[in-house]
Amino acid sequence: MLTEKEIEFLRYWEQNRAKQSTAISKISRGLPMAIIFTLPILLLVVSVWIFFPDWYMKISKTTPGMFITAIFALFGVILFYSFFRMQFKWESNEQLYQEMKIKEDASNKTSDNQLNSQTSI
Repeated sequence: MLTEKEIEFLRYWEQNRAKQSTAISKISRGLPMAIIFTLPILLLVVSVWIFFPDWYMKISKTTPGMFITAIFALFGVILFYSFFRMQFKWESNEQLYQEMKIKEDASNKTSDNQLNSQTSI
């Protein structure tokens, strides 16, 4: 027997699973958390580069062009994190949906068997 919350999830997932399975949807829905994940790194690198440029060049022994490479790498991390975080969430929801469908089918078969046995008596 499914609870009301499980039935609501089944309805929700049946309506939204196709929409949420596209790569663009996964990236756009995962983007806020990915930005929050990389924002401290980006702020630290930018603030050191802006406020202490000489110290940054001496310590890191990099050229100014390497800073732009680091920014592009962070954008790559943002895209990677946003996609795979939402892919994991989608797969978890899909697995939960499949388990609930099996549970629902089993409870329907049990109730059908009970009805058949009562009507045959």
